[in-house]
Amino acid sequence: MKIACWSGPRNISTALMRSWSSRQDTFVSDEPFYAYYLKKSRKKHPMYREIIRSYPNSFIDVLNSISTTIPQSKNIWYQKHMAHHLFDLEKLNWIENFHNCILLRDPKSVISSYTVKNKLDHILELGFLQQYKIITYLQNKDIDFVVIDSKKLIENPEKILRKWCLKIGIEFDNNMLSWDNKIYSTDGIWAKHWYDSVVQTNRFIKSNDKNKKVINEMHKNIYFECQKYYKRMISLSL
Repeated sequence: MKIACWSGPRNISTALMRSWSSRQDTFVSDEPFYAYYLKKSRKKHPMYREIIRSYPNSFIDVLNSISTTIPQSKNIWYQKHMAHHLFDLEKLNWIENFHNCILLRDPKSVISSYTVKNKLDHILELGFLQQYKIITYLQNKDIDFVVIDSKKLIENPEKILRKWCLKIGIEFDNNMLSWDNKIYSTDGIWAKHWYDSVVQTNRFIKSNDKNKKVINEMHKNIYFECQKYYKRMISLSL
């Protein structure tokens, strides 16, 4: 079984990858399209040259790398994907070979967090439109998928993970509720730059951020557009 979990930035996607990596029957992959995204977008993220050199960086090469036999003779291959790493949304037929999951966080939280350290120019940088396109494609093909509300997952991890496992026909594993707080060999080499917070945790943790989330005037149009897609998707969540 291969699972493709599609998230956007500033979500709990890495913690969720940790959760799945805690299963003895599961191999995990960390953002397979990242090098391809950096090369095509020409974004100069930290370590971008090293990342592009170290991983498959063409669309075909990435597809080939994630479509092989499941590594280490595991039964499940969980792949953490960033929806905004996709460019050609008219070529999604390959996702039919995966159990697809959409991981959502509310746009106000995403934007207020993202813009602390990043410049935001377009909705495509946040993944909501790409996630919606993935859902639409799967619905048109009458293929089942799962939508996860990250807020519900953090509030009751066992309940949501049990529902997810049941939906895709596998046994829930209690090991999914905790993990070792360290860098993993399956992490991308960018972990040392981006994963400081998750490395310090060993379970899903509720945010202590009680600050009011404010959307800057220059981002309001992006927020309203994201909210439009978010509302359509979140209604489908477990």
